[in-house]
Amino acid sequence: MNTTATYLNTRRQFLQKASASLFAAPFITSGLRAASPNSKLRHAAFGAGGMSWRDIVSLADHPMLELAAVCDVDTRQFAKVKKQFPKARLYQDWREMLEKEGDRIDSVNVSTPDHMHAPMGLQAMEMGKHVYGQKPLAQTLHECRKLMLKAREKGVMTQMGIQASSDFTERYAVELVHLGLIGRVKEVHTFSHKKWGDMQPVPAISSPVPAELNWDLWLGSVTDRPFIDGYYHPKEWRKRRDFGTGTLGDMGCHMFSGWFRALDLAAPIAVKSIGTAPVNAVSWSTDCIVEYTFKGTSRTEGDSIKVTWYDGDARPPAEIMAHVPAGKFPEQGSIYIGTDGVLLHQHTSTPMLYPREKFTGIRYPKLEPRNHWFDYIDCCLKGGSTRPTANFDYAAPLTEAVLLGCIATVFPQEKLTWDAAALQIGGNETAAKMVTREYRAGWEI
Repeated sequence: MNTTATYLNTRRQFLQKASASLFAAPFITSGLRAASPNSKLRHAAFGAGGMSWRDIVSLADHPMLELAAVCDVDTRQFAKVKKQFPKARLYQDWREMLEKEGDRIDSVNVSTPDHMHAPMGLQAMEMGKHVYGQKPLAQTLHECRKLMLKAREKGVMTQMGIQASSDFTERYAVELVHLGLIGRVKEVHTFSHKKWGDMQPVPAISSPVPAELNWDLWLGSVTDRPFIDGYYHPKEWRKRRDFGTGTLGDMGCHMFSGWFRALDLAAPIAVKSIGTAPVNAVSWSTDCIVEYTFKGTSRTEGDSIKVTWYDGDARPPAEIMAHVPAGKFPEQGSIYIGTDGVLLHQHTSTPMLYPREKFTGIRYPKLEPRNHWFDYIDCCLKGGSTRPTANFDYAAPLTEAVLLGCIATVFPQEKLTWDAAALQIGGNETAAKMVTREYRAGWEI
């Protein structure tokens, strides 16, 4: 299969359809089978703690899901699984789980550190399994593309774990923009107070590996290094460039989705880090400011639109924050500056229109509730052409945009251009190499 040619053709279709709706997808598979002979979705989980535990219990709330198996490299995570799901079969090695459970499962969730999303997701889809993949979709742009193409090739159902995109609040913000209440959008500013970065060097120490943890398997596709208690596992990996994607890579996937849909955006054409955060060879920066440039759409003013990301202590300029009454500017969210007004969407809270007096008496849209996990399960069970709204045809371009910003933070004040069809960064040869990464021998993708 010529994946480059396939992508070029399908991506053109995606970009054409994106201006109409990002819910549209270039390929629709109409003949997907029902999940299993007993009409239940037989499911396996990659990961038993943290976000994976939340995914497990959220998915298992659906009456038609059967949790068949769970794997985790740290067997200390199994205690709560055994208590709540005593029939689930447990594995420490995810490859063994897929080998032994291949004929007994229909679906998986990949909810592990970012560096393992692609290896696990690709293998599961190769076996014909539906995949609920946590954000970011993958750690590199190349991996995102591979996951999207594999999902199309296999015709499986997919959903990225940006549950806020199904929430009333995000869909409400999208509807308000689509109703034209703030006119055409001139610029967007998106911000998060979280600080998943670290400016300190790696501690020159090593720690004994806990007996319950398979450190080699936790490293997976990444080169070997000493275990340091509390530095990588279980929670700090998100800060490390080899394993996570920082604040932008994590929260950006949630928060970009609102304006991606609202403005019918598809891929940036350029990105630039304009913050002053220092660069660290091991960990991601904090207090980042990243400016994206997208081609304009029918929802925007002009031929292009700029969207700016801020994290940590960084915030939009005072003149932007001044659109909101003093004390009302949230820690996380997006503010859309339109030709006829301003929309403030606090992350996971009800959007507000400003100036308030201009929008009194407005008849606001009504939206039906939606469950992100249940939508995925229902699509898997029904088959056919209806797909989850954050399927990989949507999630891959979204994540690619986010990851471009992560790369930009490594090269402050340098403009990087992006050719989505060719999967190429222009403007910096070193940055261009970060579209992919080096893999440990035997783990290449």
